[in-house]
Amino acid sequence: MVPSLSSLLLGLIILFLGVASFLLYFLFVAPLYNPLRDVPGPPSPKLFGTHLGYVLDAELSAKNHDMLVSRYGKNIRIRGLGPWDDRLLTLDPLAIAHVMNYPTIYQKPWQSRRLITRLIGCGMLAAEGVVHKRQRKVSNPAFSPQNLRGFIPLFFSKAEELRDKWLSLMSNPSDGVKVDICHWISRATFDVNGIAGFDYQFHAIQDESNEVYLAYKDMFEIAISQGQNLKSIIGIYLPIIWKLFPDESTRIVDKSWKTILKVGRHLVQTKKATIADKNNTDRDLLTLLLKSNISTEIPAEQRISDDDILFQISTFLFAGSDTTSLALTWILLLLSRPGHQHLQNRLRSELNTLDSSLPPDELFPLIDALPFLDNVIKEGLRVIPPVHSSLRVATKDDIIPSSTPIRKPDGSKVNVIRVAKGTMVHVPVEGFALDKSVWGEDAWDFKPDRWDDLPEAVKTLPGLYSNLLAFSAGPRSCIGMRFSIMEMKIMLFVLMRGFDFVDPEKVFKANVVLTRPYVVGRFKEGSQCPVVVKPHSAL
Repeated sequence: MVPSLSSLLLGLIILFLGVASFLLYFLFVAPLYNPLRDVPGPPSPKLFGTHLGYVLDAELSAKNHDMLVSRYGKNIRIRGLGPWDDRLLTLDPLAIAHVMNYPTIYQKPWQSRRLITRLIGCGMLAAEGVVHKRQRKVSNPAFSPQNLRGFIPLFFSKAEELRDKWLSLMSNPSDGVKVDICHWISRATFDVNGIAGFDYQFHAIQDESNEVYLAYKDMFEIAISQGQNLKSIIGIYLPIIWKLFPDESTRIVDKSWKTILKVGRHLVQTKKATIADKNNTDRDLLTLLLKSNISTEIPAEQRISDDDILFQISTFLFAGSDTTSLALTWILLLLSRPGHQHLQNRLRSELNTLDSSLPPDELFPLIDALPFLDNVIKEGLRVIPPVHSSLRVATKDDIIPSSTPIRKPDGSKVNVIRVAKGTMVHVPVEGFALDKSVWGEDAWDFKPDRWDDLPEAVKTLPGLYSNLLAFSAGPRSCIGMRFSIMEMKIMLFVLMRGFDFVDPEKVFKANVVLTRPYVVGRFKEGSQCPVVVKPHSAL
């Protein structure tokens, strides 16, 4: 029986009213019962306004976090994408420790994981739960102290190669040369991670022509740094958009992944063949992962696939290379700024007390023990951490402890924060490290000597590395932290002894996946950090 026109109209009206009622409830009624309404925060912006830009803009966030804390305390309710999206922004050490120590309750949002997976595969940065635990168990042996010591000669050789490359660029050593230290150090760390990761020579310091290097470079410089638009954001929610309406960014990512998978899978198969030889002594991460994956210590049901292993290597290349190069870039920039030359000279004097002719394995322990070098690295990671902030989502209703009382709208006070399943929690890595109430009124200043006399409050902060969140905290903290610190210390040892860093161009911080430097007024040129580099003997 064919329905009448009036029946169809009635059905459409009922459907419309149902959808409208749901939207009204979702947008305006449900938020009234969100337990985060008990947490103070700034006034809600217009209907679909947001506070996200206010707290995520790396150039303004320190000032804005300071204002928010002074007005509302260290646990703050902010508006996310709309009136339905109340979020918790916390600079409270007790709350942050709770969130970071319970990764099964507080996971990365699926939106973040989808973006990461699309770019570098489902490695440890994107995996959650059992999958992440399995991947980490297989990877742990590769980052043992014994294996990391085997990379010391590699760190020295690449640091020296970069030093020599810069010298070759100088037509007049007394004038030095202006180099984009962000770009060049990225090339060096990529070389390091290629060899350490899977015994693969990119030769990026000498020549940017390797197909895998270019695949990664294109993917991150073009598809991310210069490819964030409305369509790319919509694609996270509707991935079919990327296939139905591919743009330049999508084509670059797809082409890059084909190259990475082609070369990567070949390397995996080659390495699997070589480790069958019991005399194999290769120490690259891929070899160690493959050996760990087939060891008797890993039950068969906990082993990971070849592609999962490849994803770990891809994650290591991105997370290890990009974050370390940016940390070094920011440290060198901070040391090169006017007013900090005395710190640069002091660091160089400390480094020059060591005999550089010693074998790398003997020299590094001496470098590692240098107190001012240690302070400079800690302070650089504190003032400008490569990871600006982190985002988690509650997978179930939970209660987060607070170190200070929270004043509810009715005037009463509580020491806990109730969060509903699906609530987003912002962990401001940079804001946490620049909190004046913890670090002192000079918290925003670059002062390496502060690490010789830290406020007592600092010593209670969560963080894998020196009470900082630069390498995260809790069970999901960075597995490659020691690798990165070793690489940074050796790079600084070689470069600071060889050069003076002066006359940096004025750059600003932008939160583009990671905190990257951009020349003021030249954002469209991409991330860069030009500094004049002079041979130290020329001054």
